[in-house]
This record gives sequence, C-alpha cells and structure tokens, in this order.
Amino acid sequence: MTALPHDRSGLLFFDGTPSMMMLDSIDRWMTAMVSDEGSGGEGPGGHMEAVVISKEKGLICGTFVIERLLETHYPSCMVEWRVSEGSLVEVGDEVLRISGGGAEMLRSERVLLNVLGRLSGISTNSSRWINEAGSMGVACTRKVDWGLLDKWAVHVGGGLTHRLSREDALMIKDSEVLSSIVGSETEDEALARLVSEVDIDANSNFIVIEVRSVEQALTVAEIWKRVQAERERGERVVILLDNMGPESSSIVSKRMEEEGLRDWCILEGSGGISLDEVKEWSNCGVDLISTSSINRGVLPLDLSMRFRGE
Repeated sequence: MTALPHDRSGLLFFDGTPSMMMLDSIDRWMTAMVSDEGSGGEGPGGHMEAVVISKEKGLICGTFVIERLLETHYPSCMVEWRVSEGSLVEVGDEVLRISGGGAEMLRSERVLLNVLGRLSGISTNSSRWINEAGSMGVACTRKVDWGLLDKWAVHVGGGLTHRLSREDALMIKDSEVLSSIVGSETEDEALARLVSEVDIDANSNFIVIEVRSVEQALTVAEIWKRVQAERERGERVVILLDNMGPESSSIVSKRMEEEGLRDWCILEGSGGISLDEVKEWSNCGVDLISTSSINRGVLPLDLSMRFRGE
C-alpha cells in the first residue's frame, strides 16, 4: 500500500526517543493521575521489589511513558523491562520488574497499572482491526480520551494516528462548508469554492476534504485534478466519505476510476464503522477507514503487580 499521510507517528517518536510534543503530553497526563491518586497513604520505609505479570494475551504499549512517570514522580523506583514496546505477551508472562522505596512503590502501583493497562489494551485492540483490514489502512480519529497517548497506542498496534491536532493538517468539514455559505450559494457550491481556495503550498502534505455524497466526492476530485495540472504537481487530496457506507464508497471509487480521477485522491471511509464490518470495507475501493472504536471503549489489558520483600 502506498504510504498514507495519516501516519503522524514520526512527530511523536523519532531517533529512538519521544519528541518534546509527546513528552509534554505524557507529563500533563501523568501529573493529573498522580495528583488524583494523592499521597497514597503510609508505606514501609525499606526497599521493595515487585514484578508485573500479564493475565491475558496482548500487545504491550507505554514503556517510555512508564519510565517518564517513575523518573518524574517516583524517583526511587527503577524499572527493568522484560519486554519491549509492541511486544506480544501471553498469560503469565513477566512484563517488568520494579524496585525502590517501599512508600513510592505502593503509591506508584495503581497509576502504573492503569496507564500501562489502558495503553496496552488500545494497542491490542488496534492490532485486531489491522488483522481484519488486510492491506487497507485503519486510522483513529480525533475522538480520543487520553490525547496523544491514545494516538501512540493505536500506532503501536499497527494503526494510523490521523491528525494529531486541529492544526496538524487542513481539514474542510461539513460544518465549515455550511458556515461559509454566501448569499444564495448551495452547500455543494460552497464546498467547491472552499476547495478551490485552499492554500496548497502551505498544506499540500495532508489535506482532508469531508464529503457526504457521490457527487460531492467527484466535484472535489475534479477541482483537485485541475489545480494539480495547473501546478504541474502530483499531490493527492484525502477525500473523507462521511457516513456513506461501503456501498456508496464503492460507487465513488468506481466512478473516479472511470473518469480518470482516482489517482489524485486518497479515499477514507468513516462513520459508525464496527470491527465486524471491516472486511466489507476492505473490498469497496477505499484506501483506509477511520474510526474512534479502535481506541474508545476499549478494555485495558489485565495486568497484576506482585510484591516481594528483599
């Protein structure tokens, strides 16, 4: 599959380390969770050791998040990983060993398990969607509960992050179209005008246009092809087929093929897609689907911390 602009993981992690954007997000979320946990009550003053065990099969995600958590909030605690980011664990597998001052060990336990379990649950669920999708891409949306942490977990499971924020890529949604209608303009006319007015030089790497009908999709593709011909460039636009379903999306893809427009577009299906429907989508001609179900309402991976005295 040709690389899609929806993979923004390189903005979160590169050269073996998390980016400043990612670190800032981690710090905000970890500070909030540690603050909610409070002092954690009393605990022994001596040294303690523990091991985290997986109680079910899944993909581990969040190793560097946990390291940042401990370094910032529980500095006496040291972690030794028995797996790496994205590793598959089975029931009973050892995920990590941790040691440190007794009080901080006990205070860190629930936060550590909550974070690692949640992110690993999302990465595990993401891998299920990817396995069903075959060569078709699967992206999350901007409907995220833990911001960039959710995005990263989807990536670890093999999914696409999509836009990291509203400013990460230009997107023309139906709300922008409806609010920009001038005079007696129709919705379709307003959409065509907005597409024609896009500053492609500033946004050419990733532009998403939301459409709600076959005709709107063809109109956007025709305008885009004309603009690219004028620019003597071959940039592609993402046409998001909002709530159109596999059948209408298939019609869009076939019509574009017939009219010589398909190579100018990346077709993204979206809207209420369930895991059971993925195979149907994979045969309808879209390049990818996007769904919040890949990361929302997902059960955490069941992990347990077992303490042992030294």
